Amino acid sequence: MFKFHQMKHIFEILDKMRCLRKRSTVSFLGVLVIFLLFMNLYIEDSYVLEGDKQLIRETSTHQLNSERYVHTFKDLSNFSGAINVTYRYLAATPLQRKRYLTIGLSSVKRKKGNYLLETIKSIFEQSSYEELKEISVVVHLADFNSSWRDVMVQDITQKFAHHIIAGRLMVIHAPEDYYPILDGLKRNYNDPEDRVKFRSKQNVDYAFLLNFCANTSDYYVMLEDDVRCSKNFLTAIKKVIASLEGTYWVTLEFSKLGYIGKLYHSHDLPRLAHFLLMFYQEMPCDWLLTHFRGLLAQKNVIRFKPSLFQHMGYYSSYKGTENKLKDDDFEEESFDIPDNPPASLYTNMNVFENYEASKAYSSVDEYFWGKPPSIGDVFVIVFENPVVIKKIKVNTGTEDRQNDILHHGVLDVGENVTPVKQRRQCSTYLRLGEFKNGNFEMSGVNQKIPFDIQCMRIYVTKTQKEWLIIRSISIWTS
Repeated sequence: MFKFHQMKHIFEILDKMRCLRKRSTVSFLGVLVIFLLFMNLYIEDSYVLEGDKQLIRETSTHQLNSERYVHTFKDLSNFSGAINVTYRYLAATPLQRKRYLTIGLSSVKRKKGNYLLETIKSIFEQSSYEELKEISVVVHLADFNSSWRDVMVQDITQKFAHHIIAGRLMVIHAPEDYYPILDGLKRNYNDPEDRVKFRSKQNVDYAFLLNFCANTSDYYVMLEDDVRCSKNFLTAIKKVIASLEGTYWVTLEFSKLGYIGKLYHSHDLPRLAHFLLMFYQEMPCDWLLTHFRGLLAQKNVIRFKPSLFQHMGYYSSYKGTENKLKDDDFEEESFDIPDNPPASLYTNMNVFENYEASKAYSSVDEYFWGKPPSIGDVFVIVFENPVVIKKIKVNTGTEDRQNDILHHGVLDVGENVTPVKQRRQCSTYLRLGEFKNGNFEMSGVNQKIPFDIQCMRIYVTKTQKEWLIIRSISIWTS
């Protein structure tokens, strides 16, 4: 029998799925399957523990042959609560305070190569002294080979002792007793048995890592153990989070590869941990993440470029096979994310579908797209408060639509905001310069403009036959 609040939660999930049905990147059939699996979450614990202690599932059944595994799944009845795991602290100093960001890594013994130490080194070396105060790094040594763990702990403590003492680095291990059965699992996608075992255990490794990190910081980013970081990545992440204030999101992506650079609110970590545990044998973790994001009603990927993290390993942790994947959007040197102060945007151009004006001002990888503009057409940004601007950069067109640029236009800045037809507009404008080859860039704006800027305007000076894409509008304030 279902409890009332559990039934209510199920109907809320159904309602979200109905809204996402046509537009979600996850097919409705896939979501339906996930929902059927979710139904098992709410079966009362007493039912789950009866008889053979079989975990009831709609799409898969899996025998729990020992009571030592039962507690792992019993905790799923409280989907937002912590999983009952007693961790072993292999190298750690008690965390004195909650940090801004936790960086989580899970690592196992590889047949070839070992990149964990280089990854930890990159995290710390690419962070400033001030940034180090706001991060914590948690490494889950998830291999069951205790000899390998001992060697790794010795290497880590020798190289990073000062970070451990400062509470910036913790090394943990979740004992094997807490893991579900890993042999004889379903061979989805016709994967070989050893591949299924590897990826299923990896899901559980990540689940236990997420569970541990749920209360260590405000945000959490997942890395793999063979990653190189860009310089001052934390500052870049903080700017992105600030730019999305008031916007609903579940996952932000700072790399397009695997489970690298995926950022979450820490309050979502218990749910994600439970989710990975529930479906640990169904599919790889990065596939499960797509379903998790969709079920929490973030229908689109929110990914930022350039990427902040790069895969550097040459050999995979699975069988030591070659893995030469690289993120071609990665930039190692710190990239200067614009401030883009709060503003309202409007245009009198003919907007194509849902490529509205606000998408050109977002830090997300999206853009404004309009039908051919005419002379006198405008694209206007009205700031909530007057701003002192250091630098402005506007890019039009894309790589695959290189002719959809602003061929003839100028950029103006304005002051003296007045309400006009239920919209705020500036009554006075000063011209900064012309677009060249579809782009505009100017530094030292505050040295050229004698007033605090309240509006910014793109003005079309000649009718064109080509459509117009405004790919990005970037503003840096002083």
